[in-house]
Amino acid sequence: MKFTAKQIADLLGGTVEGNGDVEVSGLAKIEEGKAGTLSFLSNPLYTPYIYETDASAAIVNKTLVLEKPVKSTLTLIRVEDSYSSFAKLLEIYHQFKHNKKGIEQPSFVSPTATLGNDCYVGAFAYIGENVKIGNNVKIYPHCYIGDNVTIGDDCVFFSGVKIYYDCVIGNDCTIHASTVVGSDGFGFAPSAENNYKKVPQIGNVVIEDHVEIGSNTSIDRATMGSTLIRKGSKLDNLVQIAHNVELGENCILAGGSFVAGSTKLGKNVMMGGQAGVIGHLKIADGVKIAGQSGVGSSIDTEGLVVQGSPAFAIGDFQRSYVLFRSFQKVNDRVRTLEKELKELKKLNTPE
Repeated sequence: MKFTAKQIADLLGGTVEGNGDVEVSGLAKIEEGKAGTLSFLSNPLYTPYIYETDASAAIVNKTLVLEKPVKSTLTLIRVEDSYSSFAKLLEIYHQFKHNKKGIEQPSFVSPTATLGNDCYVGAFAYIGENVKIGNNVKIYPHCYIGDNVTIGDDCVFFSGVKIYYDCVIGNDCTIHASTVVGSDGFGFAPSAENNYKKVPQIGNVVIEDHVEIGSNTSIDRATMGSTLIRKGSKLDNLVQIAHNVELGENCILAGGSFVAGSTKLGKNVMMGGQAGVIGHLKIADGVKIAGQSGVGSSIDTEGLVVQGSPAFAIGDFQRSYVLFRSFQKVNDRVRTLEKELKELKKLNTPE
């Protein structure tokens, strides 16, 4: 779909400098702009590209002073804040791109399932018995929604998402491709026959409003009760949340991180990539766990920043790490001193 520079300027409350009738049908970075694309300039470091870009239109600040003319093929759209204006445009573009409706075939929707208004169900999707889906929900191809699942309004599930039975998902949640919600928790009990007997996992997963979950992430159902992801939390790709875990509001978990069973994270906890927390711990509000750290005990101090494995306060870790990096040199010096001391003893020992 094409838009003119004038239409975009009207949408953003800006003014046109150049040909207001020029049409654009795509977005591009200023240094990669091509004919028919719209770009923007906000960072002064990229100003030289405004004179070189082949984009048909660019969003710039009203305060931008040109040192020389831009190409005759470039139309400028001047706004108060080019960065926020382009972000607004990206949001509109995103909504437009994903504004799908209807039920594609082949797909299966149980007669006992209920769907709200303006929903989309992609080809080869499966929606089980007694599923309740809110308004404006987008379920992309090859998704599986198990029996008795409840989904709020304005959710998006990308291709291959699997939601197991009895799980509950709130409003405005986005789950990216191939993520699994509600698979069994890792529960096995040793038996007298020297093997492991599976413990049935009869709980569910409850995800509150405004949660986004990256691709290939796994959130296990509770043994009993619920695994809880509180509102506003964001999980990256390849994150593992074990059974009966509770994430507080607005937690951020980067790629490859994991939280073991029954651990409870407070509000606004942040975990770096490949960080891990063992089971049955409590992590206080606002704690930050550096990437590749391993937390082996509860953290009671709010806002504490930890690093290392086992993790401890980041200041202590950094000081210890300086010593650790110098350990070989210190060891060499000690060996040299021991050798010199041994020789001195020989010299001072009467024959």
